[in-house]
Amino acid sequence: MHDETDDEIDLLELWQVIWRHRKFVLSFTIGVVVIAVIWSLAMTNIYRSKTVIIPSGQSASRLGSLASLAGISSPISASATEILALLKSDILKKEVIEKYHLLPILFYKSWDKKKNRWKKPSEFSVFIAKIRSKFGNNSNSNARHIKLTPDMDAGMKALGGIFDVNVNKKLGIIDMSIEYPNPDTADRLLNDIITTLKNHMTAEAIRIAKKKSSILKRELLKTSDPTIQQALYRLIVKQMARITTAKVSENFAFKVIDPPYSPDKKYKPKRKLIVILAFITSLIFSIFLVFFIESVKNAKKRRADNSADTISVNNEELTKREKK
Repeated sequence: MHDETDDEIDLLELWQVIWRHRKFVLSFTIGVVVIAVIWSLAMTNIYRSKTVIIPSGQSASRLGSLASLAGISSPISASATEILALLKSDILKKEVIEKYHLLPILFYKSWDKKKNRWKKPSEFSVFIAKIRSKFGNNSNSNARHIKLTPDMDAGMKALGGIFDVNVNKKLGIIDMSIEYPNPDTADRLLNDIITTLKNHMTAEAIRIAKKKSSILKRELLKTSDPTIQQALYRLIVKQMARITTAKVSENFAFKVIDPPYSPDKKYKPKRKLIVILAFITSLIFSIFLVFFIESVKNAKKRRADNSADTISVNNEELTKREKK
């Protein structure tokens, strides 16, 4: 019973402390919430366009088995891991940026649409660029060679920042997404990546098949053995079939399961969540601050009381000595 009474007294004291400082807690919480609301409203809406693809080798595994029964060898397709590696590579990013002139889109804040040129950098930007040039890797470069407009390296980094790709190993599918302030542009960028990926893989497959075919033809001229010639002919035909398939097949490397689309709803910022978290965090922090201030006051009060008690004790001892 005694412990329960102490707990009730402690809770009551804590509540009294909060109640005494209720104006501070309320004003601090409201202030933080207002700042969070203004900050969240100032944030740019970001839209997310998504797509799902699957390597042709997995989508056509059953057809491949049927084709092999008919004596037709299906071309080898890239795996999900290979496609993922290509999507994350700088080669593909550079190809997309160059083909579709994406630097003004990736750095839209620095691009002047009306004049169709890069905006003039501020003096502060020039100053920062000079410092980076001086203390960076190119320490010998002078101000004339400082790049004040976005280059390909910056473009690849920016594209990698808004582009996300993941592989579902169980299903063997690849999820891709692009985040951008404009929903139509997000859809367009994702379509550009898909088209570039398809063209790159097709061109690479044709190049490899032609190279193999050329090597096989040279080997064919070197031998007069009918068995070896027949085997070489089959390999050459296989490579020619791969070239033809790559040229005419729409889903040669992969198949688009879920095409990209222009999203209607924003992906972020989640303004409600930001405000709720700001409210909870500021409320807890303000209460903690109140307890801290109260504990400091109590500590000072105890020190003052102790010093007063010490002085009174000393005075009593002095009076006793004087009487003696």
